[in-house]
Amino acid sequence: MASNRSRRLRKKLCVDEFQELGFELSLQYRDELDAPAKQAFLGQFLQQAITGNGLAFTGVEDFGFVCLARRGSVSEEQRGAVEGWLAKSSELSGFSVSPLQDAWYPDQPIHSPS
Repeated sequence: MASNRSRRLRKKLCVDEFQELGFELSLQYRDELDAPAKQAFLGQFLQQAITGNGLAFTGVEDFGFVCLARRGSVSEEQRGAVEGWLAKSSELSGFSVSPLQDAWYPDQPIHSPS
């Protein structure tokens, strides 16, 4: 990416100091869990782990991306809170939470503030 962009353009493109971070998650449900139980679990997950931490989730019932509900980046503490909530759930046989990554340009390295 060009390094001589104006501050306004960098903000509009969410690059450099305006980079926004989020993370991917993958859920594996227990085999005996039926569709209504999965829906109930997802409702609790979205209310308690996502909305309760000021986050937003986009995806399907077993895979998605989590970002901040407003402009900005997910913190390591928020990511850890979601991971901790998932670890306590009995409906899952497993899950994975990715490290923080650029929400707009996933292949870009995380910008370190100067």
